Amino acid sequence: MSLLDIVLGKALATSDERAEQVGPSSGIPIFGLDALSSAAYGPEAALTLLIPLGAAGVRYIVPVSVSIIILLTIVYFSYRQTIAAYPGGGGSYTVASENLGTYPGLLAGAALMLDYVLVVAVGISAGVGALISAIPRLQPHTMGLCLAILVIITIVNLRGLREAGIAFMVPTYLFVGTLLIAIAIGLFKTLVSGGHPTAVVTPPRPVSASVAVASAWILLQTFANGCTAMTGVEAVSNGVRAFRDPTVKNAQKTLTVIIGLLIVMLAGIAYLVRAYGITATAPGSSGYQSVLSLLVMAVAGRNWFYYVTIASVLIILCLSANTAFADFPRLCRAVSQNNFLPHSMGYRGRRLVYSQGIIVLAVLAGILIIIFGGVTDRLIPLFAIGAFLAFTLSQAGMVGHWVRKKGKGHVRSIVVNGLGAIATAITLLIVLVAKFTSGAWVSALLIAGLVATMIWVRRHYQLVTEEICSADPLDVDAVRSPIVIVPLNDWGKVAQRGLQFALTLSEDIRAVHVRAEGDKNTLHEEWNAMVAAPVEHAGRKPPKLVMLSSPYRLVLRPILEYVLKIEKENPGRRIAIIIPELVERHWYHYFLHNQRAQLLKALLLLHGSDRIVVINVPWYLAA
Repeated sequence: MSLLDIVLGKALATSDERAEQVGPSSGIPIFGLDALSSAAYGPEAALTLLIPLGAAGVRYIVPVSVSIIILLTIVYFSYRQTIAAYPGGGGSYTVASENLGTYPGLLAGAALMLDYVLVVAVGISAGVGALISAIPRLQPHTMGLCLAILVIITIVNLRGLREAGIAFMVPTYLFVGTLLIAIAIGLFKTLVSGGHPTAVVTPPRPVSASVAVASAWILLQTFANGCTAMTGVEAVSNGVRAFRDPTVKNAQKTLTVIIGLLIVMLAGIAYLVRAYGITATAPGSSGYQSVLSLLVMAVAGRNWFYYVTIASVLIILCLSANTAFADFPRLCRAVSQNNFLPHSMGYRGRRLVYSQGIIVLAVLAGILIIIFGGVTDRLIPLFAIGAFLAFTLSQAGMVGHWVRKKGKGHVRSIVVNGLGAIATAITLLIVLVAKFTSGAWVSALLIAGLVATMIWVRRHYQLVTEEICSADPLDVDAVRSPIVIVPLNDWGKVAQRGLQFALTLSEDIRAVHVRAEGDKNTLHEEWNAMVAAPVEHAGRKPPKLVMLSSPYRLVLRPILEYVLKIEKENPGRRIAIIIPELVERHWYHYFLHNQRAQLLKALLLLHGSDRIVVINVPWYLAA
């Protein structure tokens, strides 16, 4: 078994695809980690903006959370319809492209791509940040820990969709289970105490209010921050084809469980935060503790259950990037099929996953982590822009779908998707306005840049198609044998094989040897006996030996110049350059031999034309 088999698993045949499909139990950790983990930071993001209101700020978290839950419910019903209408994978890009046109589709695709990259970078760094707050001595290793987790998640996803689901199943259900238990305990104590529970560990006193009344602007910003809890809910609709039969029912069931769990967790956290009077602490301050940490301590105390719960939160934050790894490659595949991204992103790798998309996502997220040193808090304002833009375009596209298709229940479907489009469009405007100065303008520029890049890629493919396509039959009238040029270093078996192949192509052969200062090569002295005489004896025209001088000890440049000179002197002929080369048996032998053959091929391809043909003649070393 090779090292690649150990790390990535044995290659899977296309016929094994059915075995790689998943059901709801595995689909939840694969497609729901991003959405579910947002319960750990969404409410805190909202509460952080209410800090200036002091203790009075807590009263607003329930109405803000209710608003988010209503919006989440609308989006849920909209995406259920999207799954049914597009069982082949109805992501925002596909729906918007088919029903609104090319450019809205590209806008949705670019928005989601940006959002997925941010999900990976920010999710991992948030998890590591929480770990470091618990173990401060790890702080110097922040970036290293982020990159290590990124590599682990990348490898797990390269091993295949099914293995990713199995690997992340335990952490996902541990997080959901412990958080639901904490919420249940808190609700029970609140009901028993008549709505005024006593905290096991008293939360820190709220800071003194610096703002007397919550303005509309503060509430809008709070709502916008809380909407980060909705990132990732579109993931199931993008990956419908990953589910086993019945595909649509399994995908809808998975979406229902994910949204149901998220609503329960968001509602439970908001209610208990208000009941226990828990306010957010300023991020980065010496006494900082997360809202979930304060809530679990208030409900259950600082015991083994607290540590298990917080450990599951840390793990799930780090692994929340997995949803992006499941969906980003599928999105890239859909875009590449329309020629807006490199075609190679639509090919599946050894484990039936779109490997190139996984690697590209890992590299982009890794670059962000390195640039920000593993502390990506400044990227959080960019969140939600891409998700809500994609939501809006997807729902508007579904309205167009039902208008065109009609059929049973289409009016109800139009109302559901239309309501979803309006709600998410309003939310998008709120998020844009509330976060514009904090970095939302950067998101807008990046999305525009991605759209421009995809249009450029499509244009390139169109130009290539126009240039190389032909409906004419094969033209054999202009076929002539080429002028063959064979670069030689000295006489030996490698040179002999190159010349033997050259003789099968043409009678016009030029063997080229570069003679540098101090060169004691005797090729020109041996030429007649070793080459010319045997060829003449066979009744063939012997190859011509061309000696090129190189006073500055250059080897490749004189050969390149000679090839270009011959091409210019023979405008009606093709020039075939046969390059004999050694192929090392072991990779570490590569460094023991000069690699002029590789460099010469690169130079010829770079400076050549369609009349210059490069041919490899390898000699496989046994040593």
